[in-house]
Amino acid sequence: MSEINTNLFEQLGTLFFILAILHTFLVKQFQKIASRYPEGSIKENLFHLFGEVEVVFGLWAGIFILSAVLCVDLKMAMEYLNTRDYKEALFVFVIMVICSTKPILELVRTLISVFAKLIPLKRNFSIYLSCMLLGPILGSFITEPAAMTVTALFLLNFMFRQKVSNKAKYLTLGLLFVNISIGGTLTPFAAPPVLMVAGKWNWDLFFMLTNFGWKAGLSILLSTLIVMFFIRKDLKELKFKVDHNEKLPMWVIVLHILFLVLVVLTHTQPIVFFGLFLFFLGLVTVTKEFHEELKLKESLLVAFFLGGLVVLGGPQKWWLQGLISHLSVLGLYFGSIGLTSFTDNAALTFLGSQVENLSDLSKYALVAGSVVGGGLTVIANAPNPAGYSILNGSFGEQGIAPLYLFLGALLPTAVAALFFFPY
Repeated sequence: MSEINTNLFEQLGTLFFILAILHTFLVKQFQKIASRYPEGSIKENLFHLFGEVEVVFGLWAGIFILSAVLCVDLKMAMEYLNTRDYKEALFVFVIMVICSTKPILELVRTLISVFAKLIPLKRNFSIYLSCMLLGPILGSFITEPAAMTVTALFLLNFMFRQKVSNKAKYLTLGLLFVNISIGGTLTPFAAPPVLMVAGKWNWDLFFMLTNFGWKAGLSILLSTLIVMFFIRKDLKELKFKVDHNEKLPMWVIVLHILFLVLVVLTHTQPIVFFGLFLFFLGLVTVTKEFHEELKLKESLLVAFFLGGLVVLGGPQKWWLQGLISHLSVLGLYFGSIGLTSFTDNAALTFLGSQVENLSDLSKYALVAGSVVGGGLTVIANAPNPAGYSILNGSFGEQGIAPLYLFLGALLPTAVAALFFFPY
């Protein structure tokens, strides 16, 4: 493999990575173009496809590999594809399907309602606070993708399907993304950017709790209280609907929890957790009277997004690693917050872990910045596409606007940046 071929391959990867990022900001335009054509026509379907955020990175990853085959070398392109790690994309697919089932959602709804009763606030406020605290913190134990799925689905029914202002929706969405990103830092295995470095840098449970966990908890609490103040009028008008449907049998809920726990425990073994998933599909078939339709399509689209991000993220090593190695501690902290906006934070910390002789404070600054900036865009943190997919339909025909998501996440990001500041 010649150096010329390697350089060309990396340059192509960076070019298509930039085009994919630009594409994410143009999805609304593609949706507008699609509406000009007859419904169901090829042109309408094509532009509608281009207007799906979940499709963007997978689409450009495919174009990148095709270009690499034509312009560089078939063997090199295939070797690159076969050496990528797709575990996370596959895991998110499986966990999204399991966590969006009725028994799991019923359990989460019960936990949030019970916890809300302990909070001395009016009902809607206590439920909102309970959801935004409990959901993200659960991410440290059931993993962030699972926490994102169950929290977003709860918010969809509790708030987003009701008549609330766009301000309330975007502030809540930004808060959700940031809280999930930092909420998984109580343990060394739940947050993707932490998982990438914890083994190499020997970050155990005690280290995470003392250096990240307590900061995450306080940041989540303060950010949620501030957002609640800004959207208090919308929260007052919410009508929380109690589900009076027949209660699910306890054995059905227990079996679903068992599969969820087993999948989480085997999240580093794709053959095992996907095998468990196939058995889970069998369980769903047997207990279908207690289920609604599984979210297979939505989950596959999110996995496609993440798989594309894996393929396009690899060739960015040539410029990211060099940049990281030349930054001071503060530069690394704020640089990580900024870089995470358009580079998956797990990829960022992984590349940073390859830099030799990083000080302990620099290691902390890199990871802290990566999780703090994890809510600014859809691509910043691996669980974000799952939340995006679940809540996007409640933002009207045009869907979630990337700029408003960014603005909605600024406040909780600033709060988190203060708590995680390296000192």
